[in-house]
Amino acid sequence: MKTLPLASLDKNPLFNLDTLQWVVPVFLSITAIVFEIVEHSIEGELIWNLPFVSELIIFGLMGPVIIAFMIAWMRELVNAERKASAEVKSLNHELEQKVEQRTAELAKRNAQLGRANHELKHLDQMKSEFVSLVSHELRAPLTTLNGGLELAMQSADTLPASARRTLETMVGESARLTSLVQTILDVSRLEAGKLDINLGPVALRPLVEQAAEVALIPRNRPLEWNFCADLPPVLADEIHLEQIIRNLMRNADKYSPVGKPVCLTAVQEGDKVRLSVKDYGPGVPEEYQDYIFDRFSRANSGEDAPPGWGLGLYFARKLILAQGGSIDVVSPIWENETYPGAEFYLLLPIVDSHEA
Repeated sequence: MKTLPLASLDKNPLFNLDTLQWVVPVFLSITAIVFEIVEHSIEGELIWNLPFVSELIIFGLMGPVIIAFMIAWMRELVNAERKASAEVKSLNHELEQKVEQRTAELAKRNAQLGRANHELKHLDQMKSEFVSLVSHELRAPLTTLNGGLELAMQSADTLPASARRTLETMVGESARLTSLVQTILDVSRLEAGKLDINLGPVALRPLVEQAAEVALIPRNRPLEWNFCADLPPVLADEIHLEQIIRNLMRNADKYSPVGKPVCLTAVQEGDKVRLSVKDYGPGVPEEYQDYIFDRFSRANSGEDAPPGWGLGLYFARKLILAQGGSIDVVSPIWENETYPGAEFYLLLPIVDSHEA
């Protein structure tokens, strides 16, 4: 049997509680009084004594009054249910309107973000293409300039001291500019997926020694070697890996005080080799460590900061990731407030024994 809620019963004219609250008690009262009078009349003489009057009061008056109170209570329940139902419908309607409004706003914002993201990607692509184009156009005249400076340096001994110093400065700045242009071109090729990565077994110790001969030894920078014996070969691109290591060494030399050593460490950690370059410089503040590997990002950019473009670490990270490795930084590493130092380390995969 299907049970209807109180509110639906109250809507039925046959079950209107406002009507039933009075009709039912009156009907019951009249029925009870008539029944008692008829019953006593049938049994004998109708006498209005205490028992008869008591029955009339109990069945003809008190019973209907109780029924009337019960129906009134049911009516209040129905009214409360109707009010709650109306409030719920109103809340649902308001909620649906808010959801529709917020959905429309969210769709609008998503569309705006999509357009902004597309524009940013387009601008970034245009910037990269522009930088690549400018760098490419600069490479040819720089090559000619470097060749001319090399020829001039061959007869530098015949020049006055001031002219020789100027020529040496020009050679150094030209080499620095050439390195910047080459780095930008390499970054552009790497981002475009056009930089060739040739992976193969690489012995670390000879590679690091060769990098140190180029980056540190000519500058008379002391070295500390902490290489574990019997290091297995790593899987990497030998040319690009040496380029990354030289870059880390140059950074360590750039930021370290004169006379302080650069520490080179290599240990095996599971299926990888950890190669680190430690310096005694000012370190990398913690708030900069999250984006030190971003493009054009530098931890020290004040007037006293060493020269740089903020591309070396960015390129190193992109390049090492392309070889299946990773790069990160730890700072401070020494208990020295002035020179807490920093450790830049590479994690390089070991060559599988079946591939070696």
